[in-house]
Amino acid sequence: MKIEKCGSYHAKIEGCELVTMPDGKSAFKIYFVSIVGRDNPSRTEWAHCGIDKQAFIKAFRESGQEGVGFLTAFPHITKVFRYAPKMEILQHVRAFDTKTFAPISLIRDDFVEFACLAEALLAADEYKAWAAASSVEEYLRYVSPVENAPVFDNAKLKRYFSD
Repeated sequence: MKIEKCGSYHAKIEGCELVTMPDGKSAFKIYFVSIVGRDNPSRTEWAHCGIDKQAFIKAFRESGQEGVGFLTAFPHITKVFRYAPKMEILQHVRAFDTKTFAPISLIRDDFVEFACLAEALLAADEYKAWAAASSVEEYLRYVSPVENAPVFDNAKLKRYFSD
């Protein structure tokens, strides 16, 4: 197995906004997430990317998304996690470019990308909140307490397969 070099990873959650969509029923929590400490902060950090968060929220509201769930909005990619309308115990995931809203495929080498650490932690918290809530309104009031998601060693798989 050939393992590629992996960049460092330390995600910081920089706030959460609840957005009700124009249909009046659909609603999503938007978690704004930055990856700090990388060589190109304009690609991975909200403070340096030039995207206005309120403009992003407005554009997302106008995007026509339906359902209930949450987003992980990084400056370079946003993922929508929604509870499946045909089987609400499942989450559907879709990705798009944060600046252009162009769709991004999550297919990676015949696998489907699930999540980075920040997304996995948020997804776990959100899923638990969904399971425990007695109503959609109760679920929508929940905000994950995750603030940081650092990966302390981003080269262990490479070392493992190199030995």
